Amino acid sequence: MAEGNCAGQAPDLFFPSDGVGVQVAKKVCIDCPSTNACLEYALALRIEHGVWGGCSERQRRRILKARRLAVQSEAVHA
Repeated sequence: MAEGNCAGQAPDLFFPSDGVGVQVAKKVCIDCPSTNACLEYALALRIEHGVWGGCSERQRRRILKARRLAVQSEAVHA
């Protein structure tokens, strides 16, 4: 995070209480060089709140579900 666009931003910005706040936080992440690392960090630690790597809580849940289904599908076809 020290190298990301979020460095120097108020942490509250990334823990919004509404959809408008999520969009504001995501704009900070748009051209961030740390987006992928940030997202993977949040996914690996199963962080449930806030915007991480440009993804909302709901988006991260969908990513985890898609990955879980992909692993299950590979296991079935192996």
